[in-house]
Amino acid sequence: MRRKAVSVLLSMSMLASMSGCGQTQETSNTQETSQMTSEVQEQTTAPAEDASSEQASGEAYKLDSITVVVDGTFNASLDAGQADFIEQWEKEVGIDLIINQLDHSSYTDGVGRLFASGDYPDVILLNAGLYAEYAKTGMLWDMTEAYDNADFQSRMILPEVNQNVRIDGRQYGIATGLGGGCITYVKKKWLDAVGMKAEDIKDWDSYYEMLKAFATQDPDGNGKDDTYGVCAAGFVGSEAPYTNYLPQFWQNAYPAFLQDENGVWYDGFDTTETKEALKRLQQAYADKVIDPESLTIQTKGVREKWWSQDQAGSFGSFTYWAGYWNDNLVDNMTKNGIDSELVRLEPIAEMDGYLNRESPVYCIIDDGDGDDSREQAIFDAFFETMFDGDKVQMLWVYGAEDVHWSTHAESFTTGEGETLKEYNYDEGEFHLKLNPADPANVWKKNAIDPSSMIVSMTNGYETATDLTKECNIFFAANCIDAPKSASAESLSNYNGTLVDMRNEVIANVVVRGMDIDECMAQYEEDSANMVAEILEELNQQ
Repeated sequence: MRRKAVSVLLSMSMLASMSGCGQTQETSNTQETSQMTSEVQEQTTAPAEDASSEQASGEAYKLDSITVVVDGTFNASLDAGQADFIEQWEKEVGIDLIINQLDHSSYTDGVGRLFASGDYPDVILLNAGLYAEYAKTGMLWDMTEAYDNADFQSRMILPEVNQNVRIDGRQYGIATGLGGGCITYVKKKWLDAVGMKAEDIKDWDSYYEMLKAFATQDPDGNGKDDTYGVCAAGFVGSEAPYTNYLPQFWQNAYPAFLQDENGVWYDGFDTTETKEALKRLQQAYADKVIDPESLTIQTKGVREKWWSQDQAGSFGSFTYWAGYWNDNLVDNMTKNGIDSELVRLEPIAEMDGYLNRESPVYCIIDDGDGDDSREQAIFDAFFETMFDGDKVQMLWVYGAEDVHWSTHAESFTTGEGETLKEYNYDEGEFHLKLNPADPANVWKKNAIDPSSMIVSMTNGYETATDLTKECNIFFAANCIDAPKSASAESLSNYNGTLVDMRNEVIANVVVRGMDIDECMAQYEEDSANMVAEILEELNQQ
């Protein structure tokens, strides 16, 4: 396995440099920590020759442990009951589990550093871009046959999810649910303050008029000119689907390699649509409609500005994840004493829809010994139990019993005053408990979204709130699938350089107000050879 990594480390590290946030689907319970501990390093996968000799007798492969690398979407973090999750998982599965939870905001970089260190996990969570690149290297185990013959297939309810993550017809990882995406939330109180209604925001002109009103008409009522129409973690995202945080600005532009209606790949950054998007961003920056910190701020900072107790410097339109994030936004605004009534904007006329992203996937690292017995044993211990429909699946969906959820009688409250909410449960009634890391709020989920599971539960437990379900329905009715991610060796080699070039163009045009045509002409000249090589490879596949 180690021999395989040497040839791809440079290309992977270049790919990693493009991102400041590995997994675009975040939760309010994320513990942003890095656990690059000696314990993990000592229990990584054994060299291939040791595994082969150990199984020479032909006996079934016996696992002692599984090491898994996850991001912040695994909500049972260190301070939120992770030890209880591990204890209960180990009791059910019968082997040790080592969780290495990398910093969520820089997960892609963290994965690159982890692989560069030479210590490989057994299972790793990868976003769509990294998944496509690593699959080409041979580092990810081809689990097609194991997946097709898995016991959980009999309870599969969304088979298309993992059909869509196959590469050249082969399965190198498993997505645990729908990809999901972002929608635009607007503060109802701010709309009222500027005399506007959500149903009147139908096109770019009316959307921009709303943003200007938020920036100039003192919607927070503090008598100061200190609010913005919108803020985002970057004028363009660092990973697919790239434009999801500012969709009204990008509209149908997509600044990455794309396929046209005939399947021919082209550079989506070097297009008229991208130029028009950058002009819109440039105008918004000049008009002080968009928070200038959008150039460098990360998602956590954007969220905290949105629901801050002091709304000075805040903004009225926020495009963020659909589903349970609707609850999270409301909960945090309420907790901070901010009016939490939100409205959802339908896509403006110039957009085909909000983008439904490609799902992140859990992958097994291939040890390269030509014998699948170890990998099959990992599949059985990890994935077959993850989707057992009962106790272990409950751990992945809801967390640890009597820590994150319970069926015992209990009562508790959240909030105070007008926001006080009482919870009363009888013995035997399934319910979620208070969040161990944030006891002011009720726990929502662990790593698998209960509202978009691919495999059904056999015990009938479900906790998705009405608000989450309503938001998911809204998203499903107003989304389109994000473009397929490109995958090529030349793209891995050059992607970091191209991303830097594109970001320079965006900064020059939007922040510095430079001429868009001149900046794009320079990009075309500097990137011509790299783009030509990438397109040649993509179009020969």
